[in-house]
Amino acid sequence: MKFLRYLLLTAAACMGQTLNAQTPAQIKAMLPEVPEWKIAGQIEVFGPENLWDRINGAAPLFLENNFREMTSMQYTKGEEYITVQAYRHASPVDAFGMYASERSSGLKFFPYGAEAQGDDKNMYFFAGNIYVKMWSSAPEDLSEVLGQIAKGFAANIDPEANYPKVLQVFPENGKVAHSEAYISSSYLGHEFLHSAYTADYRQDGRVFQIFVIDAGSKKEASDMLSKWLSFAGQSQDSGEGKLLVKDKYNGDVQLFWTDRFIIGIFSEDGNAKVDGDNTLEDISDNLTRLVTAF
Repeated sequence: MKFLRYLLLTAAACMGQTLNAQTPAQIKAMLPEVPEWKIAGQIEVFGPENLWDRINGAAPLFLENNFREMTSMQYTKGEEYITVQAYRHASPVDAFGMYASERSSGLKFFPYGAEAQGDDKNMYFFAGNIYVKMWSSAPEDLSEVLGQIAKGFAANIDPEANYPKVLQVFPENGKVAHSEAYISSSYLGHEFLHSAYTADYRQDGRVFQIFVIDAGSKKEASDMLSKWLSFAGQSQDSGEGKLLVKDKYNGDVQLFWTDRFIIGIFSEDGNAKVDGDNTLEDISDNLTRLVTAF
């Protein structure tokens, strides 16, 4: 267990790390110059108290992901404009969680920031603790211009932007591309399950999801599991290691608890056909390699 305890300390530092606080003026200064386009002087700033005024129904999810403020800026060229909304969150994990929650299967992916997607009128990416949404009013294809902005802006925010480190422990075999996510609250429909890193898988005709919950501490993980077992009507006298929760909403959920982390696997059809033991062993192997790399 020594390597796992070492991981806990190192991962805590990595996952809790935030970039230096950015003011709206500093964020605007990070916008790159683009030929023929002018950065407008005026900006708008929205905080948790008035984000509803700009995005209305989407505001609650931003707040769940520790939203701090949104800076709205524009590039102009004649009557045309490109709007850039930079949503600053408390941490890179929160920015990733918000970006992942709004991914669209109808958009292409691009190598800007940690990950980006867009089309000829829109571009979305996350870098550091900022999630950026961009769109154009122009009738023509502006994908190249949007790409220039995204590439330069992301590099100025965080030139080493990447997925949260804990996602490195997920096995690659069968993982659905761009399915990684972070669920800040009410994972699997339970209020007591939070801070879950997830990825979807397809293997040999099976569809399932793997998750790693960072409960924050061993005690919090124990409390979380106690509530889950109580909900399932199972004995709550369980220690670290393997566990099967017979969740009446989600079917059989295979778990492995170690210190502050709860590693799990379940299939949406509610059965236990997935070879969870081998998969959890793969994750443990990935944890070992991750620690070795630090």
